[in-house]
Amino acid sequence: MTEKNDHQPPGTARPDAAPDWEKRFRAPRVSLPEWAEDAPDRALFVSNATGTYELYAWDRATGAQRQVTDRPNGTTDGVLTPDGRWIWWFSDTDGDEFGVWKRQPFGAGADEPTGPDEPAAPGIAPAYPSGLALGRDGTAVVGCSTDEDGSTIHVLPAGGTPVEIYRHRESAGVGDLSHDGTLIAVEHTEHGDAMHSALRVVRLDGTTIAELDDTNGGKLELGLAVLGFAPVDGDTRLLVGHQRRGRWEPVVWDVATGEETDLAIELPGDVSAEWYPDGSALLIVHSFEARSELWRYDFATRSLIEVATPAGTVSGATARPDGSVEYLWSSAAHPPVVRSTSGGVVLDPPGAKAPESVPVTDVWVEGPGGPIHALVQRPAGEGPFPAVFEIHGGPTAHDRDSFTAGPAAWVDHGFAVVRVNYRGSTGYGREWTDALKHRVGLIELEDIAAVRAWAVSSGLADPAKLVLSGGSWGGYLTLLGLGTQPDAWALGLAAVPVADYVTAYHDEMEALKSMDRTLLGGTPEEVPERYEASSPLTYVDDVRAPVYISAGLNDPRCPIQQVENYVDRLAARGAAHEVYRYDAGHGSLVVEERIKQVRLELDFAERHLR
Repeated sequence: MTEKNDHQPPGTARPDAAPDWEKRFRAPRVSLPEWAEDAPDRALFVSNATGTYELYAWDRATGAQRQVTDRPNGTTDGVLTPDGRWIWWFSDTDGDEFGVWKRQPFGAGADEPTGPDEPAAPGIAPAYPSGLALGRDGTAVVGCSTDEDGSTIHVLPAGGTPVEIYRHRESAGVGDLSHDGTLIAVEHTEHGDAMHSALRVVRLDGTTIAELDDTNGGKLELGLAVLGFAPVDGDTRLLVGHQRRGRWEPVVWDVATGEETDLAIELPGDVSAEWYPDGSALLIVHSFEARSELWRYDFATRSLIEVATPAGTVSGATARPDGSVEYLWSSAAHPPVVRSTSGGVVLDPPGAKAPESVPVTDVWVEGPGGPIHALVQRPAGEGPFPAVFEIHGGPTAHDRDSFTAGPAAWVDHGFAVVRVNYRGSTGYGREWTDALKHRVGLIELEDIAAVRAWAVSSGLADPAKLVLSGGSWGGYLTLLGLGTQPDAWALGLAAVPVADYVTAYHDEMEALKSMDRTLLGGTPEEVPERYEASSPLTYVDDVRAPVYISAGLNDPRCPIQQVENYVDRLAARGAAHEVYRYDAGHGSLVVEERIKQVRLELDFAERHLR
């Protein structure tokens, strides 16, 4: 058994001498730039240009860019005020996600206020963030979550003191602020089902003016999501995502009259939307079978017009005031790029480009709950190959045909990579997503086992060299799978996992406690048998494969103590395992740290799969 602890950033290898898999991590990347509503030439984006993911301001009129944040463990959460004068960003401690909002001037003009970062919401105590909306008059609406208070929402007038307008033990958050700054849309789970939100629209004093609850007080498993108020003063239309037809799709709800306008967008799969800047149309993002595409929905003609994009995944899109659409696109084979329908690349960071990888192949496998969609990447040569089953987190997420440096590294080392959109994944309808409740972890592993059987029988995978791997919920499923399917896997690689479900519940952030109560039907004290059945710790003595675990010392989602409990049980019986602890939270925003973790996993696999 080996234990590793690292509290210092690892060194950097010479980029030109590095293998392709490392170059993919180090290649400069940018997020889709977000622009200020009333100053569209002012934009904010995230980049890893310094080796750590940080926020950058971009004056599109002059081309000037500057780094906004500079912290050892990185920063990714930032928002521009509508006038573009201020940048709000969230300041936590070493990735623990608990902190306060700060702000600094955009800094692009002579009339800009100057000075260092300052508290953006004085008077609001440190908390986990739960939504933020910024108004045109300087008003801010700040959502918070703490173990002591549950969910709270404060209204902070410009230059004033914060006023609490909402408080509840269950999870809730700020959805949006109307264009004229008079109405707040709140997503809440007061009914106790953290997977399916209801909506409430209130005035700035907290007075309710409208409610929308498709759950019928928690009796139905139907959720709603705030997609945004119409971008026009006095317009009381709110764009809402709903699941009434078994998938996500938008509806327009006039919160003043209660009228709902069904858009009747007949596309298979999930459909999301955002407003065009003048409110005359919607930009539709359509996700289906691990890929996505864009459409424009015109209110006047009720027509749907495709916005041409390459085959692959659109990770974000925005409509600009001139009617063009900018979007962040990638595929498994091609690195991400910010494109525009007006032609060309919008934001191209300097530096070496990421080497391409291999495309994915779609596989459908019949499973106990219906057809299972898996994405497969094959290395060069003839199989069977050693194979990594890279299990996604969430669980309410899904693997897509998008560029991911981790799986590409395994392909470079001669492994086939299989990614499974098990029951619990999004993108395949509401019933598929909700199927995991009450048999948490076990039902997902049934689907993974079905795809594993296909991989072996098809000749893709070497049954003696199968690796179960994943991060977060994928790390949880890895540890649970090693214990419940001990003969199926030769190796396990679990990053930031749930390892001891009971201890994890008591130590994790409050919003995740709500989710666990929903998934398992109560607290560990109320339904102990369900937590026991779904906890990797229950099966740790059955684990036969060598186990590698990495964990963040400041992780509020999968806290460190519950990982230590699992590791202690492995050590007590002399089971083969290695542990790597690093000084960050639920993952790292430092590029070299990410490379180090992948290198350790590759080395562990090479030593144990000889």
